[in-house]
Amino acid sequence: SIKKRCPDPVAAVTQSAITQLDPTGARTRLFAKSNPESAKVGDILLVRLRSGDPFAGVCINIRRRGVDTAILLRGQLTRVGVEMWYKVYSPLVEGIEVVQRAQKRARRARLTYMRKVKHDRGSVENVVRLYLRQKAALGTAEGKRRGGMEGLGGQQKKGKGK
Repeated sequence: SIKKRCPDPVAAVTQSAITQLDPTGARTRLFAKSNPESAKVGDILLVRLRSGDPFAGVCINIRRRGVDTAILLRGQLTRVGVEMWYKVYSPLVEGIEVVQRAQKRARRARLTYMRKVKHDRGSVENVVRLYLRQKAALGTAEGKRRGGMEGLGGQQKKGKGK
């Protein structure tokens, strides 16, 4: 009777934990294999944390393990190559953004060869800075448009009420 009620208890617990940690499902979609727009190995990702500075780097490895899904990013801090593991569903991670997609599909599941000097991308700081500048410009343009629309919407509502 227990097997009839819950045939796969581990999957049920995992799914409930994921829905609790990611209510919108954005992170799940970002790393789902079935999503063509998902983050892939070779993309430049920006991870925003609740405490501390955001970290940007090239995604070297994606470890898909349900709630324990994690990504390995390689970036540079003070001209030294640094690799950081981030748990995707961690409450300390505020958000993950794809800054730049890889130009070509990676032919490996793990790009550990990027640790070598020949293949190392180096600092991705300029790419991230350009991305944030474009995002800010789009945000201000959206704000102006919305502000203008709200003003018109308010006038229209007043006109209809009279």
